Amino acid sequence: MKWEKYTLITKTDAVDILSASLGDIGVEGIEIEDNIPLTAEETKGMFIDILPELPEDEGIAKVSFYLDSESDNTKLLEDIKVTLDELKEFCDIGDGVLIKSETEDKDWINNWKQYFKPFYVGDILIKPTWEEIPEDAKYKTLIQIDPGTAFGTGAHETTKLCILALEKYLKNRENVRVLDVGTGSGILGIAALKLGAECVFGTDLDDMAIDAVMENMISNEIGMTEFVAVCGDILTDENIMELAGYEKFDIVTANILAPVIIELIKTVAKHMRKGGIFITSGIIDTKEADVVLAFKKSEDFEILEINHLGEWVSIVAKKRE
Repeated sequence: MKWEKYTLITKTDAVDILSASLGDIGVEGIEIEDNIPLTAEETKGMFIDILPELPEDEGIAKVSFYLDSESDNTKLLEDIKVTLDELKEFCDIGDGVLIKSETEDKDWINNWKQYFKPFYVGDILIKPTWEEIPEDAKYKTLIQIDPGTAFGTGAHETTKLCILALEKYLKNRENVRVLDVGTGSGILGIAALKLGAECVFGTDLDDMAIDAVMENMISNEIGMTEFVAVCGDILTDENIMELAGYEKFDIVTANILAPVIIELIKTVAKHMRKGGIFITSGIIDTKEADVVLAFKKSEDFEILEINHLGEWVSIVAKKRE
């Protein structure tokens, strides 16, 4: 499908009223480009660790929207022009001229798949479901994954760090129960089961992640009783806490971001057995000190090891006996 893109160069002060006005007349979805830094509250809510370096804000913004090129957009474009003319009477929105361009006919959801190829993490071969096993592949464990729109192909440094830690702490252990917070595609839970865990309970805030987990369980021949995944926040939702259970898990994995891990340090111990292992990653090196400090302040955990891969950090801690 091809889309017509319409862009209005305007003032940052006018973005809100423009967006609301366009929405009122039927424009679905607004794209905003400006150089205004996110507030501390916004970054906290979005769990953003790394902010882009922006040029100085000059009060200019671009407001864009997309229309199906195969539809008759004449009436909507006329309504938009009338709305812009009305807004110019009492608000500085710039010249009010829409710049039209056309996007390429691409499958944006699936085009990334051409870059996801089979790879190894230790003795584990991780491959996308649509790829064949390489003829010269040598591996002990095979994981097939299709993350869909969820996070987690396994190729990211943070996921590799977690899988390597799972391999280490699951070795020669039986009846291990794993809690995977922020399970995404379910790759860490699947890796844990392939490495010998008895069962996995995964949580994620995105219900699309739960769909991805279900599909990946099927691809890896994992039963419904082995991996239970639910949508919800184990930090705040008492129902999710109850579903997970208390003093139950031998290993907890959390490949998220530093602010979330810091919050988990305060609460996740109640779900773990004494001596349980807490494997964390998703920590950019500039946030390492913050997470280490949170662990040191905790009465529940002692740090066992800190590992680095590129600019990313994994911290493994043990729940005190």
